[in-house]
Amino acid sequence: MSFKKLLPYIKQKLIEMGIENPTPFQKSVLSKIKGGANITGIAPENSGKTTALILSVIQRLNAQAYEDVPRALIFVKDKQSVLELKEKFEEWTKETDLRIAIAYEEGNINDQKDEIYVGSDIVIGTPKRLNKIYFQNGLNLANLQLFAINDAEFLTGTSFHTDINRIAESLNKCQYLVLANKSCEKVHQLSELLAESSETILLD
Repeated sequence: MSFKKLLPYIKQKLIEMGIENPTPFQKSVLSKIKGGANITGIAPENSGKTTALILSVIQRLNAQAYEDVPRALIFVKDKQSVLELKEKFEEWTKETDLRIAIAYEEGNINDQKDEIYVGSDIVIGTPKRLNKIYFQNGLNLANLQLFAINDAEFLTGTSFHTDINRIAESLNKCQYLVLANKSCEKVHQLSELLAESSETILLD
């Protein structure tokens, strides 16, 4: 898939950033994500996975805020990953009214709950903190459209997948996207738990 089928807003941002063509990974996954498929995408660093995630979220949310509850939920490893991904999202969304809320262990949980509650379209957080907020009734996922895990190899050797799965089990129908730099058993196990049908895109 070229970038031609994406929203005009995204195409304009691509021009501004000097990005003319998708990477091989983006070419493989963007059309499938746009079509609503559940995807497990595995490719080395610098393959364009995070950009594919950002473009897919903006496309899915039509680059517009809507009501007050999140429509995209993204899990990452730790505080640094949360802040880095938020900054990258803001580079792409700064001309939109999309609202991004974040949650991680080191932050004040009540402040994070308030940020989500007052209105958010995209929530980026760590598994443990998002799980805690959710079970304190601080995260309304009734309108969730996209459930994503970025750099999912951080799940190896941890209990994070349990926190993620607890939230996933409570959801209605939703699209799932799992992105990782390398293939591992935990990533594939989680993909199978999240969705009955998930297509794996593997680029060496």
